[in-house]
Amino acid sequence: MKIIYYGFFLTLTLLLIACQDHSVSPPTTGIDWPVYLGTNGTQYTPLEQINKENVHELRVAWEFATGDADPEKSTQMQCNAIVIDGILYATSPKLKTFALNAKTGKKLWVFDPGVEVNFGMNVNRGVTYYGQEGIRRIFFTAGEYLFCLDAKTGKTVQDFGRNGRVSLKTGLGQKAQDLYVVSTSPGVIFKDKIIMGTRVSENADAAPGTVQAFNVRTGALEWVFHTIPQPGEPGFETWPKNAFQNIGGANAWAGMTLDKKRGIVYVPTGSASFDFWGGNRHGENLFANCILALHADTGKPVWHFQTVHHDIWDRDVPSPPALVTVNHQGESREAVAQHTKSGFVFLLDRDTGKPLFPIVERPVPPSDIKGELASTTQPFPVKPPPFTRQQFVAQDITRLSQASHDSVARRLAQLRTGEAFIPPSEQGTVVFPGFDGGGGWGGAAFDPKSGLLYVNAKEIPCVITLEEHQDGYIDEAVDLGQIVYNTRCVMCHGKDMRGDSSGTYPALTELSKRKNRAEILEIIDFGGGFMPGFKHIPEEEKSAVVDFILGTLSEKLEVHESGKETNERISRYNHTGYNRFYDPEGYPAIKPPWGTLSAIDLNQGTIKWQIPLGEYEELTAKGIPKTGTANYGGPVVTAGGLVFIAATVDSYFRAFDKDSGKELWKYKLPFAGYATPSVYEIEGRQFIVLACGGGKAGTESGDRYLAFSLK
Repeated sequence: MKIIYYGFFLTLTLLLIACQDHSVSPPTTGIDWPVYLGTNGTQYTPLEQINKENVHELRVAWEFATGDADPEKSTQMQCNAIVIDGILYATSPKLKTFALNAKTGKKLWVFDPGVEVNFGMNVNRGVTYYGQEGIRRIFFTAGEYLFCLDAKTGKTVQDFGRNGRVSLKTGLGQKAQDLYVVSTSPGVIFKDKIIMGTRVSENADAAPGTVQAFNVRTGALEWVFHTIPQPGEPGFETWPKNAFQNIGGANAWAGMTLDKKRGIVYVPTGSASFDFWGGNRHGENLFANCILALHADTGKPVWHFQTVHHDIWDRDVPSPPALVTVNHQGESREAVAQHTKSGFVFLLDRDTGKPLFPIVERPVPPSDIKGELASTTQPFPVKPPPFTRQQFVAQDITRLSQASHDSVARRLAQLRTGEAFIPPSEQGTVVFPGFDGGGGWGGAAFDPKSGLLYVNAKEIPCVITLEEHQDGYIDEAVDLGQIVYNTRCVMCHGKDMRGDSSGTYPALTELSKRKNRAEILEIIDFGGGFMPGFKHIPEEEKSAVVDFILGTLSEKLEVHESGKETNERISRYNHTGYNRFYDPEGYPAIKPPWGTLSAIDLNQGTIKWQIPLGEYEELTAKGIPKTGTANYGGPVVTAGGLVFIAATVDSYFRAFDKDSGKELWKYKLPFAGYATPSVYEIEGRQFIVLACGGGKAGTESGDRYLAFSLK
């Protein structure tokens, strides 16, 4: 009797202790969502409890508000949450990391990194989990730092790096230490390493996009891969000899995908900086705009495939590739499927990088911009066909109204357009399907049963206009504030300081009525909205650019006083803004669809179906068929026969029949869901969770995570 009583007392005591611990034990689990964008980057789940027949019964199972949305700072949540053993790990608009009971949404812990960041630019798309030998850790980034947390308590692991964090600038070299470096996408774990990419400036002052691996236990730097090769490294001959010292970018901002069996990490890279003029970086510019296959243990290259040569259109590879198995010509093949901003899908052998379907090098137009040497050809996949239109010409002009059509026609007649890869120009060049058009960072979902790849896309034309400036190229006295504005500000705010047509980059023409000098300098230091911080630039430059914007007197400077090294980092051209091409009513200048969801058969290299994604309800009410909208975030596909996606500016979460594209269910979200959903099971119950953070395309910033399930 005493033994039974003692056992009962001990059990009760342990239960009481557990209940006092905020990191309570998770519920019994079924199937997790263990990594960013799902296992192998496929955005697929074998769960089928929610299916075509019952999806209309979906309800909100729980809701969690982070409490830190900030509309003034255009905060967003692009996070694809992970779920491990019944615990959900994700991030908030202001980059707090938290853990929830994935069954109930109950908060377990929250960690605030407490670093100064620009929440408009430094968004977070997810976290990384490490669990081996009894050690459970969560890795995430805020500002320039990679943080390591105890997964159970949310406290920093003090023996990792310095007090639980390491700098993402560690392996980038001395010149990068004062430059803008963050990471928007989570790293991947291989053995005892976490492999990280970075986001850097788009302008001439960009840090290099070096890929780095850190030890998960100590934070020590294990290896680096120079995406802008140094002497003696492969690809060095595709750049000017001093490019590694003066050019930045070619960074892996979109995340990466690990093939654990092969020990290969597949890394997508962006363009070299400056994005729209490459006169100081002649050559193909390896390893910018590449799918890189690297040995995950050492960082040594296995193979690469470049999707754009000498990029001058900001055609970054926008998402981690999906690792797929397809039936190709009667043979099972393991491949890498990578969609692009151009609307292409490249399907490459996982071991060799060789295309499964033909890819041809087609001639493209030359550039007439001084100093520019555009590539004479670009790679075009023969199959699958593009999942977006490839040109914007007169017959494609909007017909929402005659006035809109005529206005767009007059503007289009003044621009260079008509085919892909027309170089940027002083006249103005149409970039289509847009700067962030085609496929985006939300990734593509792959169904292993059918071989279908589901990709959402935007088809909104943009206009790139270059303007020559002489800063760093002539010996004459110029206004220092004007130099700073032309090299760092004009690309977004425009030569006339009127901002861009979408409202993403505000006008500065009457800034003095909204901000005092101290407030402007604070924004320059720490950023705001979609502007990165420029704390690293000299104080006299900050003061001078404020004088220039406010129209007060500024110091005159001989342009060569700043030295040869600085001048080599200054582009000969600026662009006049990220200008989306809209009609007078604010809708895209091209005929719909403006946003699509496509099902691409990777076995056959064909498009099975394509539908508009999203709608403007005011146009639908007028009898206009669904147009589709701009969309951010990606889909997931389930064994239950469904494709789930939010992403649209109309703030709906939708489910489609994966075989036909028929819409089966939709739910109006409290804030737009610009994120990729996560799908998991706990105790036999399937959940779908989505971050609803808004903050883009004119939608309100939000702070909610919503989980859906059947009753």
